[in-house]
Amino acid sequence: MQHEQSRMMWAAARQALAGGVNSPVRAFEAVGGDPVFMERGTGPFLIDADGNRYIDFVLSWGPLILGHAPPCVVDAVRAVLN
Repeated sequence: MQHEQSRMMWAAARQALAGGVNSPVRAFEAVGGDPVFMERGTGPFLIDADGNRYIDFVLSWGPLILGHAPPCVVDAVRAVLN
């Protein structure tokens, strides 16, 4: 997997945010390596800034039980906002 875009985003984040993240657990120092920057989620998948696709087994510990951006939820929110 390529992570060049995430590496560039990590370098920029370290210049803009204390520690490069908004939470100490996201700093990756405890596990090693650099964090991967997610661009979007669709259904059970997360896509990072480099276009790599991952299965999201965590799904935000429950709130995303329908997956990322399920059409039924997106359509309902759009209807309310319109």
